[in-house]
Parts: sequence; structure tokens; C-alpha cells
Amino acid sequence: MNVFLREMKAHRWGLVFWSLGMVMMIYSGMAKYGAYEAADESVAVILDQIPGAVQAVFGMTGFDLTSAAGFFGMLFLYLAVMGAVHAALLGAHLIAKEERDHTSEFLYAKPASRSRVLTGKLLAGLVNIIVLNMVAAASSFYFVEMFNKDEPFGSDIVLLMIGLFFLQVIFFAIGAAVAGTSHKPKSAASRATSIMFGTFLLFYVVNLDEDLEFLKYFTPFKYFEASALMTDGALDPVFVALSATIVVLAIAGTYRAYSARDLAI
Repeated sequence: MNVFLREMKAHRWGLVFWSLGMVMMIYSGMAKYGAYEAADESVAVILDQIPGAVQAVFGMTGFDLTSAAGFFGMLFLYLAVMGAVHAALLGAHLIAKEERDHTSEFLYAKPASRSRVLTGKLLAGLVNIIVLNMVAAASSFYFVEMFNKDEPFGSDIVLLMIGLFFLQVIFFAIGAAVAGTSHKPKSAASRATSIMFGTFLLFYVVNLDEDLEFLKYFTPFKYFEASALMTDGALDPVFVALSATIVVLAIAGTYRAYSARDLAI
């Protein structure tokens, strides 16, 4: 039994649709920038009409919006949300679907340990995440270049895509941990996405009130914020270490809980 190939086959169409959605999100975002440029309207002037508090909440500050790369940086937050939703759902579905679909007997009947089965599932999920990230990276390079005015942008996109990958892995691990420890497999996906959206809401709260800056450690969306990455030109080592800790703890918890629980048939 090759669990990895089985899961890759089962999720192939989902990956295709998510990839198409990512491409369309990037294209539509950059097309708006192109429309502003074609109409000879300054994006910065347009956004200056938006109250500063609203700009801060929606992550519109800290970018050179006269450049295609800067506009893409503003768009990145929404790509991050899309990637995080996909990752959280994927992690939860991979672990919970056998019980949800009442196919656990498939696992019991095969000469494979639960750890081996779980490893195959997690590797399949990781490959799905990598493919979606690569699609996002390729689309970003292509569409930013389409509207770029000979300004350097490659290093910024590479850094943002690395940040996106970290976010994807974090929420994939959280989704898997939620499903692995949940005794209600049908609700695992909703719980995982609720956690994701909760941290996203916290991102808004931190942006709105500087006195709540300490809460940034509780929302991965602040770990890899586009404005900080593009300004610093590097990942924050503290946030990288914190991300790795979250992933390791979540995956370890998933293995422990999944191996010890009684799977419903």
C-alpha cells in the first residue's frame, strides 16, 4: 500500500482548483494595478484618501505603491490567507477523512503501522503545499513582470514566497493536529479554519492598536508580514524559530494522538 500516492491521487483535482484560484487572485490583483497605471491614476494618491486606521488594519502601509512590486506586497496578505485556508483544510482532511468517510477499515486491513500511514499522508500534504507555493511563485513573477517598469523585484517575491511557505506549513500542521486529536472528524476542518481565521482577526487587532503589539507572537500572519519582509530584506529569525517550534509540536502531537486513539470504523 502506498499511502502517499493514494493521497496525491485523491487530492489532485483539489490542488488543480486551488492552483487556478491562486493564479486568478494574483492576475486580478496585478490587473487592478495595471488599470490604475493605464488610466494615469496614482495608486498612492487613491489610497491616501482611505483613513490611516483602515490602511493599517488591512495591511496597506509600508509599501511603495507606485511600483508593481510594492502593489504586489499589498496583495500578498490575501494570498497568504488563501494559502493558509488551503493548508488548514488539507491538514484536517488528510487525517480525519478515514473516520469521516467510514473507511478506517482500509487502514486496519493493511500491513502498515499507523505511523507509516500518517507519514505518507503528511508527505502527500507537504507536496501539495509545495506545488501550490510554486504555482504562486511562478504566477507572481510572471504577472509582476507584466506590469513592472524595469525595477528590481525578484528578491522581494522570493522572500515573500518563503514566508508564504512557512505560513502554509504552520497551518497545515495545526490542521493535522486538530484532526488527530479530535473525536469528531466531521468538525475537524471547521475547527482548523476557525483557528486560522482567529489568528487572522488577531492580525487586524494588532495592526489597529499599537499597545497590543505583544500579541503579534500569537498570529503567524505577523511573522511574515509583507511590509516587514520587503523593508528588512530578510526573515526574522525569532519568528522563524517560533514557526519551527509550532510545526514540530503540532506534528509530534498529531503522531502521538493518532497512534493512541481508537479509530472509528
